[in-house]
Amino acid sequence: MLRKLKEDLKNDFLAGLLVVIPLATTIWLSYVIATWAIDLLTRIPKQLNPLDNLHPVLLNLINFCIGLTVPLAFILSIGLMARNIVGQWLLHLGERIVQGIPLAGAVYKTVKQILETILQDTENKFRRVVLVEYPRKGIWSIGFVTGKVSDAIGKNFEKPLLSVFIPTTPNPTTGWYAIVPEEEVTTLDMSIEDAFKILLSGGIVTPNSGNGNYPSTSNNGYRGKPLLIGKNPPPPTAR
Repeated sequence: MLRKLKEDLKNDFLAGLLVVIPLATTIWLSYVIATWAIDLLTRIPKQLNPLDNLHPVLLNLINFCIGLTVPLAFILSIGLMARNIVGQWLLHLGERIVQGIPLAGAVYKTVKQILETILQDTENKFRRVVLVEYPRKGIWSIGFVTGKVSDAIGKNFEKPLLSVFIPTTPNPTTGWYAIVPEEEVTTLDMSIEDAFKILLSGGIVTPNSGNGNYPSTSNNGYRGKPLLIGKNPPPPTAR
């Protein structure tokens, strides 16, 4: 019972974030632009504080509790709406209105796509993390195996092929679809989550898990042998 309640609260919170954060980002950006344009003409009046006569310590505590509780309750309520039919209809209507606004609609759509990629379960979409030589030989890119190619394509080749999605950085919601021979991909000892950390940070954040193997190019003498991160690769063997 308690476990189910925790799972429901988690799902409500994540669903709420997927709605609130893109919308809040869009509203914030629109507000900044509008404020910058009319800053010399208008000023937003300060709101009256009904708790102004309280002790400063108590006032700060009340403000902290309100500032923590109200956004959390708002996100949970939005997430609850997003998970039922009536709420989904209202949210879709609001999204269509926001996306119809010039500039704001593009910002909302982009932020939402990024958050959906980060927060939603990607284990069922991507099978494993691999390295492929892309966009040219000697340069390696992180990719995700999405499955094997269909028979309509695979029957034209003798070697088994894989469907690989090569995402862009720092927005991994876009990328390229490639059909790669299975023997030409290097499987990484890395989780999907760790791969996204690298992509979103542009390589600044690196995972600590895995054996840290680097791939080698196809024309040297150490292909397939593990290389440790931070170490220079051994020289090619004489032939």
